[in-house]
Amino acid sequence: MSPDSSQSPPEAAGVPDRRPLIAFTWLWVGAPLAYGLYELVRKATQLFTG
Repeated sequence: MSPDSSQSPPEAAGVPDRRPLIAFTWLWVGAPLAYGLYELVRKATQLFTG
């Protein structure tokens, strides 16, 4: 079986490392989502507990 060049690691292929961009994107979406869920739970408990 011959080695397939399409499955080489990204560093060997000259592709830039996108991990910082992926982490930033998760924070960009995850932080407002977490805050919204926190507010939802807080207001729901106020609604149902009085």
